[in-house]
Amino acid sequence: MAEAGCRGGARGFGFAPAKINLILHLRGRRADGYHDLESLVSFAATGDNLAFLPGCREPLQLTGPMAPALTDGGVGADNLVIRAQAALSMHLPDLPAGGFVLEKHLPVASGIGGGSADAAAALRLLADSAGMRADHPALLHAAAAIGADVPVCLAGRSRVMYGTGTDLGTPLTLPAFPALLANPGIAIATPAVFRALALAPGEGFTPPDGADGALPADPQAWPDPDDRPGWIAQLAAGRNDLAGPAEAIAPAIAVLRENLAACPGCLLARMSGSGATVFALFADDATRDAAATRMRAQYPEYWIAATVIGGDAA
Repeated sequence: MAEAGCRGGARGFGFAPAKINLILHLRGRRADGYHDLESLVSFAATGDNLAFLPGCREPLQLTGPMAPALTDGGVGADNLVIRAQAALSMHLPDLPAGGFVLEKHLPVASGIGGGSADAAAALRLLADSAGMRADHPALLHAAAAIGADVPVCLAGRSRVMYGTGTDLGTPLTLPAFPALLANPGIAIATPAVFRALALAPGEGFTPPDGADGALPADPQAWPDPDDRPGWIAQLAAGRNDLAGPAEAIAPAIAVLRENLAACPGCLLARMSGSGATVFALFADDATRDAAATRMRAQYPEYWIAATVIGGDAA
C-alpha cells in the first residue's frame, strides 16, 4: 500500500480481513437492552490495509476506493482506528506515538466488520511497535472496550462468538470456500435492525422454525476441516436472524441473495451481520468466477468481490 503524509517509512503493515457471520442466531434481549447472540464467524481473503507510521502527528490518513464513504472523512475521533489507539493508550501511557494510513477497500456499514477489523489491525500494529505479546491483557481489554466485534477480529480465527459478541469460543478450522461478497451500496444501521425485532428487555427470541438455535460449544461437534459437504449441511441448517428485519428495511438485500443463490455452483447464499452484504459459497473457483462475471454484468454499480472464506483465507 502507498504511504502518505509523514516522512519516514512505516514500522508495520497490517491486513484487516472482512468478518463474515456464516450463522447468526439471536437468543434474546437482555435487561440492559443489549441483545445476546450466537454466531459462527469466519474471515475472508478480502479486506483493508493499514500501516503504522511512528512519530507521525497526523493520526489517520485515508486512501483506497472506499475512503470517501467514511463519515467526516473518516479521520474524526469516532473512527475505530483512532479509538483503538486511544483505548490502548489508556492501559499503556508509554505506547509509541504515531499515525496510521488506512487503505479502505471494504464498504462502510455493511455487516462485514470493516471498522472492527481496522481497529483490530491497529491494535496488532501498536502491540508489535511496543513489543507486546498478542495475548497481553491490555490488548484484550482495549479490544473489548472498542466494540463487540473487535475481540473476534483481533483473534482472527474462525469460531463461535457468544453474548454481545465479546465471549469467544474455541477456534475452529473450516474448509477454504471460494466465495463472493456482494453489497448493493446500502448502508444499514445496526440499531435500526435490532429495533425492528421489537424485543422487550428480558424477552427471548423465538426463531421462525421453532428450533432452539444453540450452536455447539465443543469443537468436536463441528465437521472435520476436510468435510466440505458436512460444513455446507451444518451452515445450511443455520440462519441469520437479522436478515428478516434488514431485508424489510432494504428489500434489495433479499433480491441480491436470491440472485446469488441462483448462480450455478452456489452452495449457500446468506446475509452477513446486520447487512447489507451477502456472501455466497461456491463449489470451486471456476463457478465462483463465472458468478462474479454474471453478477457484475447484472449489477455494475454494486460492490462485488471474489474471494475465499475459511481455511487460512485471512
